[in-house]
Amino acid sequence: MENTIFTRRSIRRFLGKPVESEKLDRILKAGMQAPSAHNGQPWEFLVITEQNIKDAVSKMSPWAGMVAKAPVTIIVLGNIDTPNVRWIQQDLSACTQNILLQIAEEGLGGCWMGFYPDEERVKKCSEYFNLPKNIIPFSLIALGYSDDENRYVDRSNISKIHFNKY
Repeated sequence: MENTIFTRRSIRRFLGKPVESEKLDRILKAGMQAPSAHNGQPWEFLVITEQNIKDAVSKMSPWAGMVAKAPVTIIVLGNIDTPNVRWIQQDLSACTQNILLQIAEEGLGGCWMGFYPDEERVKKCSEYFNLPKNIIPFSLIALGYSDDENRYVDRSNISKIHFNKY
């Protein structure tokens, strides 16, 4: 199974090598190709490459330490002024997953960390970046080159599949 869906892994260790802007552009465009309720496209992105900012973000969650060592961090933001906002978690999850798949497709490693709905993480991020009230930090994605590789691990479990009734 060589398909990116099957080989993508959560990569948490990164090399110091910078990520090419062409790759980063494709990664962000992949996020924007995600489906969204009524095509609301509620996503926006903060792309972080400056070390002092990555250091600050790495302290906003107990699981975000890897951000300090990642060449790039993307914060997926959600605009709650979007029509059909009640589906925003699904829309932003699809966006985040598309980004992760494109990261692997580009030969890079990446890891998704949640911010929303953890109120403390959302507050820290919103205050640090002075986000408008209608913008919520949803997910955090550390990415870059790594010696760790995306590889297939069979996670299938037939007992979780139900046809026509539970």
